Amino acid sequence: MNPTIKLSLVILIAFEISFTQVWTVNLALLIVSLLLMIYAHVSLKRLLWLTAVPLFFASALVWSLKLQGSTTPHFLGVIFTRIFVYVYLGGWFSQTTQPLALARSLEQNAKLPAKFAYGFLAAFNLMPKIQAEVATIKAAALMRGQVLHIWSPQLYFKVILAAMNWSDQLAAAMTSHGFVEGAPRTYATTIPLRHRDWWLLGLSLLLVQLGLFCGLP
Repeated sequence: MNPTIKLSLVILIAFEISFTQVWTVNLALLIVSLLLMIYAHVSLKRLLWLTAVPLFFASALVWSLKLQGSTTPHFLGVIFTRIFVYVYLGGWFSQTTQPLALARSLEQNAKLPAKFAYGFLAAFNLMPKIQAEVATIKAAALMRGQVLHIWSPQLYFKVILAAMNWSDQLAAAMTSHGFVEGAPRTYATTIPLRHRDWWLLGLSLLLVQLGLFCGLP
């Protein structure tokens, strides 16, 4: 499926189930998302991680709502399954979509300005460098006898300063490689937008509507 169409589908479904309370549809979406990830050969370790994290938070949320005693079992089921749908849909999208293909599709198919598309790609590719910078900052702080935790403001302040420096370097690198904002561009790789993608989007949304308004509560 085209990356832009896939992203639109995930966002539209997530937005719609946020305002509905049909747990059977949530359960169906959960199962379909899981099957799609299995079909895409997502590793078992990643599937377990995508299951354990929402299970912890969903269980904690349901338990806290149950202790209040002001919610029904139906609503608790909706909340529990909704969290899983969010995570599984996001997992399916992130595990089956290449960031470079998404950036190209957003630029070519969604007509997103090139600076935003490549800015997204640059931010994604900077993640390993940010992690390395965080480790360096923590090590430097330990040498001074200071422990920086994940909630320490000093840690984020120093990372932001480093990221601002990287952004200037990235802008200079793009300019030196001939990137001109607003200038006509050619594409080394074209991301096709087929009629099949539109049909899949429309059919998927139609099935969700049928489940929400014609199915079981």
